[in-house]
Amino acid sequence: MLLLLAALPTLFWDGAADTAPALREAGIRQIQVPAARLAEWKNVPDISAEAADLQRAVKLLAPTVNYRMDQASASRAPWLISNGWKFLRQPKGRWYYDVPGRQSAIAAAEAFSFGANAMVRTDAAGLKPLAEMLEFLGSVNTDPLPPIADIGFIDDGSSAAGEVMNMMVRDNLLFEIVAKPDPRFKLTARLGAKEYPLADAKNPGVVAHAIRGNLTDEKRSVRIYGSPVVVVRLTGSGGKVRLQLLNYTGATRNVDGIRVRVLGQYPQHQLAAADSPGLELVDYSAEPDATEFTLTQLKTYAVIDLSR
Repeated sequence: MLLLLAALPTLFWDGAADTAPALREAGIRQIQVPAARLAEWKNVPDISAEAADLQRAVKLLAPTVNYRMDQASASRAPWLISNGWKFLRQPKGRWYYDVPGRQSAIAAAEAFSFGANAMVRTDAAGLKPLAEMLEFLGSVNTDPLPPIADIGFIDDGSSAAGEVMNMMVRDNLLFEIVAKPDPRFKLTARLGAKEYPLADAKNPGVVAHAIRGNLTDEKRSVRIYGSPVVVVRLTGSGGKVRLQLLNYTGATRNVDGIRVRVLGQYPQHQLAAADSPGLELVDYSAEPDATEFTLTQLKTYAVIDLSR
């Protein structure tokens, strides 16, 4: 498996060099700028600038949660907007976000957790949240570990397959894109197979639900209880695993009381949470088959390292 190298996102800034004081005040020290502005930024002290072209990058949706009426229950159901499946489909892609305010921090954390090569374009209000998140991400960016996946998904490149992968990311079904069945995985899924007919792809949630049922919850490497707006990434090897938890409502609200279950016994743990120094895991239980704990609050993004 390829290592998930968590590259730090960078700020794309098309302002003139006289905006440097605002960047310094926010804590920004590295930027990418349009090629036409590179010369004026080269001699600006305390800020490193490189040329970048947004035309060569793919624009991403703003990572967030929309609340919509659920036709079945007439309640407001959260619809999570994640770019994770795009990163998994094109791991060597070049991406950029155009997001305002505190969404800049969520965007940076999303790109980092999926190991994506991304720029974040934001407004004045987004500079400080972005700088604080980048500082945090730099503090946890240690040696990369390989991604852990339960499902090998055979991607035919269709939009329908993309929507199924989108649902799997949102539902925290860990998968890796493969060209053919691989015994490394607990389950192999392919849209159009007998278990996952193309007719069901009109509702990708149905396909994702079928994949989850065939895998079974007991075999899932990680499970999240208590919130439908948190996406987890899991990497690990050699008796160590790393969980990255991202709250897609982090720009506006916190998530309280998240219960996490990870397959395997990990008596040692370490937590680092953006915006939440001193936060601890509670009700920690490391049994032979699985480790469980509760994260009392998630503001935006947290990294949890477990080891034997």
